[in-house]
Amino acid sequence: MANQSMMLSQEQRMQMTLAPQLRQSLEMLQLPILELRTMIQQEIEKNPTIEELPETAQSIDATADPEEQKKNSEADPERRTQLDFREDFKKLSALDDEWRSYFFQEDQRNPYSPDADEKRKFLLDSIPQKQSLQEHLLDQLKLSGLPDEDRQIGELIIGSINDDGYLNATLDEMATTADVDAARLQDVLSVIQDFDPTGVAARDLRECLLIQLDRLGMTESPAYAIVRDHLQDLGSRKHAEIARALQMTPDDVRKAADLIATLDPKPGRGFSAESPAYVFPEITVQKIEGEYTVILNDENLPHVRISENYRKLMEDKNTPADVREYVMQKIKSGVFMIKSIQQRQQTLFKIAGEIVRTQKDFLDHGVTHFKPLTMVQVASVVGVHETTVSRAVSGKYIQTPSGVFEMKYFFASGLATQSGGAVSNKAVQDMIAKLVAAEDPGSPLSDQDIQNKLSEQGIRIARRTVAKYRILMHIQPSHLRKAF
Repeated sequence: MANQSMMLSQEQRMQMTLAPQLRQSLEMLQLPILELRTMIQQEIEKNPTIEELPETAQSIDATADPEEQKKNSEADPERRTQLDFREDFKKLSALDDEWRSYFFQEDQRNPYSPDADEKRKFLLDSIPQKQSLQEHLLDQLKLSGLPDEDRQIGELIIGSINDDGYLNATLDEMATTADVDAARLQDVLSVIQDFDPTGVAARDLRECLLIQLDRLGMTESPAYAIVRDHLQDLGSRKHAEIARALQMTPDDVRKAADLIATLDPKPGRGFSAESPAYVFPEITVQKIEGEYTVILNDENLPHVRISENYRKLMEDKNTPADVREYVMQKIKSGVFMIKSIQQRQQTLFKIAGEIVRTQKDFLDHGVTHFKPLTMVQVASVVGVHETTVSRAVSGKYIQTPSGVFEMKYFFASGLATQSGGAVSNKAVQDMIAKLVAAEDPGSPLSDQDIQNKLSEQGIRIARRTVAKYRILMHIQPSHLRKAF
């Protein structure tokens, strides 16, 4: 065994680290506006020198008498430090004015209205909480009339049902857990399978569809026989094989398949346990006098400033040095936060402006006129790094006359055309969808056929790229789209 020992050694290496303030700035850039509002409010609670400025408040006047500065700066080094810091106050005052003019222009937002604010709060507070699938089933279990012991078994079964409505555990597993007979579990399960929604508590897709057909009184129908004995063949659209096996005509199989397609393969999805996600567009695009105008939706963003009380505290000669040092650090932190917020909004505004400028034809005519656009292109125009653009558009939404889109939607690579130009992949996907929609159901287009038709329109695209886009759009391959 080799000798083991402990020893000290030195090594030199370079490592890049982010300062806390820079990390905060990047975090603010990436946060959506509602989360940013929460972060600002948390900073207000932690930093006593920051306060939220009411709409009617005036910006602070942080300037001081120049003669007084000159008189005291030479005599007292501590006073000189204080006066040097007052220069930051001058910058802060200008920044506060810029903040006000940038975010509170009357032509970019509606005037503040207490009534409108109350309505908005009432709307948010009134959002109902959806009942979960398990709660819905437990309510029915209470009214089922089962004995208490069977109701406890029912609660165990309901607790094993996933959000899609399927039973995750086997009867043997639950019988071992509850220490009851599997046959008794089956009896309680049969009761629960009669609950709403129809098909709930099934152990697989086949049982789920059979329960729904049984509830419709179709146990003797061709559809029931197909689900019971040939569900896999139905998924592969082997209608001819099913017809031969069940001694039916292909037309009867197609009718039964159409009926089966109306059944719900996931009966529990109507009871989502997750709260719906609400988005707040950070940018609104309006067409004014024939031109698209970018508007920042900043009504939910607090307008903060450095408290004037702490400025006076800094100017008070009787303020202890340790208090002045503490206040100075807090004010510097507040100034940096204000600058970070302003920089975030300006960056977002410039990026949105470049998106609108590039995608004007898309806004006018739809996805067929979508132009290729990359983050590198926008970054070069805005004057930032592409990673900054990526952070800025992450989780942000833009409201346009054509609808609400995630800002990332507007970035798409392009494909070359025979004329030497480029067309965006979104426009190509739209062309593929239209070709599939117009195809003959009896002879659907293969990926090679689609490639040939796109080539006829001057678009250079590989067959594997056609297959990739088809899969992204959830379009089945040609042999599964064929109507027999």
